[in-house]
Amino acid sequence: MVDHLVNTEINSQRIAAVESCFGASGQPLALPGRVLLGEGILTKECRKKAKPRIFFLFNDILVYGSIVINRRKYSSQHIIPLEEVTLESLPDTWNAKNRWMIKTSKKSFVVSAASDTEREEWIRHIEECVRRQLRATGRPPTMEHAAPWIPDKATDICMRCTQTKFSALTRRHHCRKCGFVVCGDCSRERFLMPRLSSKPLRVCGLCYRELVAEKRKEEEREPEEEGRRQPQQDLAHSRGTTYGASSGEDESDKSDEEKDGGSAGSWPTGVEFYASGVKWSSFHS
Repeated sequence: MVDHLVNTEINSQRIAAVESCFGASGQPLALPGRVLLGEGILTKECRKKAKPRIFFLFNDILVYGSIVINRRKYSSQHIIPLEEVTLESLPDTWNAKNRWMIKTSKKSFVVSAASDTEREEWIRHIEECVRRQLRATGRPPTMEHAAPWIPDKATDICMRCTQTKFSALTRRHHCRKCGFVVCGDCSRERFLMPRLSSKPLRVCGLCYRELVAEKRKEEEREPEEEGRRQPQQDLAHSRGTTYGASSGEDESDKSDEEKDGGSAGSWPTGVEFYASGVKWSSFHS
């Protein structure tokens, strides 16, 4: 499915067209041996609501972005190495069908296809590409994945204290460890999780205590001489800027759609997307 497209003119043209749509805001995508295998529109379940996103499946990466003008201009390019990807099929909900989760160590999110056939096509092609990448790189499958964020509308109260009711004045936050929707009081802590970010991230109180406990266990397993030099320094550090409680906004609090910025224009609503009968994805053979 890949080999006969490598170094072909049609493959080069397809990749160049994708690069052109992302423009200067996107990264170069043409590399020796890279093949564009499929593309299409999926709905991505964002923090506030599901939104259409353009997806491109290459033999080694998955690329997606916001739709400004379909087939002409895309923005907010995201690139996911396929060797980090694990997929999980999900049941339908009252307002979303043909769902599955794309899981990586840095970010996990839910997408939907317009039909069950398209979902199965996406899953089959992605999983085949993942298998080929793992064989080529010799890497084992990724076992640790980031928690997907629970959508804002899933709850009207804090999922930790179950007391605070959200309103226009009491905003929702998300724990970066468990993905729960929590209030400000229940998510004052910050913890450095290098696989997610180079900056300390907002976590709920429960996850913070678990992460600190894990950190201490790691320190106890270190050589005895290292343990004599570091524990007091590390514990003080964990209570300070690296892991300590803080207030106010940080960059990680911005929702996916706030970062993306782009608008999908007059795309169908969820119901129309599933019932339109239009095929929104295509794969190259």
